[in-house]
Amino acid sequence: MRTAWGQHIEQAPLIITILIKGVVYSTVILCVELFSVGEMVVIGGVDDPQTTRAFAPMSIIFSFIIMFIIIFFLQISRLVGGRTLRNLLLGRYHQPRMEERFFLFVDIVGSTRIAEEIGELSIHRFLNRIFALIADPVTDQHGEIYQYVGDEIVITWQIAQGRPEARPLACYFQIQSALAEASPWFEATFGVTPAVRGALHAGPVVLGEVGVYRRSIVFHGDVMNVTSRIEQATRELDSRFLASGTALDLLDGRDAYAIQDRGRRQLRGRHAPLQIFAVSSKNGNQTTDASA
Repeated sequence: MRTAWGQHIEQAPLIITILIKGVVYSTVILCVELFSVGEMVVIGGVDDPQTTRAFAPMSIIFSFIIMFIIIFFLQISRLVGGRTLRNLLLGRYHQPRMEERFFLFVDIVGSTRIAEEIGELSIHRFLNRIFALIADPVTDQHGEIYQYVGDEIVITWQIAQGRPEARPLACYFQIQSALAEASPWFEATFGVTPAVRGALHAGPVVLGEVGVYRRSIVFHGDVMNVTSRIEQATRELDSRFLASGTALDLLDGRDAYAIQDRGRRQLRGRHAPLQIFAVSSKNGNQTTDASA
């Protein structure tokens, strides 16, 4: 659950999380089985109490086995990503395939300076807390966390998933809101408040499985490099969130945001210039800070 306790449980060591969930669900299972809750709800009572008692141990054992299998796979899916686990099991990308996708790069502003101020161990806790807060906006907007790269998080959508209600844009500003809401805690704990910058682009990428002992699904394509260059341009143009015209053209509902044309920009490693736009919420929820 999205509560403080729920977040603490999810961020605990894997074995602790599984044990706590096991105890909670086991208690529910025992109550349901021993008091015949199902029969009472469906038929208003127990037709044959003796038969019910005879089958209760078998039913409880079966429920426990299924419960721990489900908990285990749910926790593993949190480690590798639910969609990634499903695609690995189904072999969706066992052979490489091409897809059109949005990519949103979200970078922590001033992380190098913050690391110098609070130390290496504290910066890990700082970033880990930010990444935990980012998880809910990504889930709410149907995104997928591809990877963490230092102080940067890469989020992706298939075009059909990201198009409605301009979900990549909504995700970025929901992340901003979540961090603003948590800023008193960050100030009290680390003496600094977090801020993010973002870059959005879209285009074709190749997806495929790699590895043997640690198998994963990776993306290859120019769109990844271009998104990284757009993220670098946020510093040069002193803007917190930049999006390519290519990505914006694919979004429905982008009129809900303030979009400012920043012109065509020649990005390193790309022959043709790319049209870049600064994006902010219409209530003016965008600040500028070019610090690295």
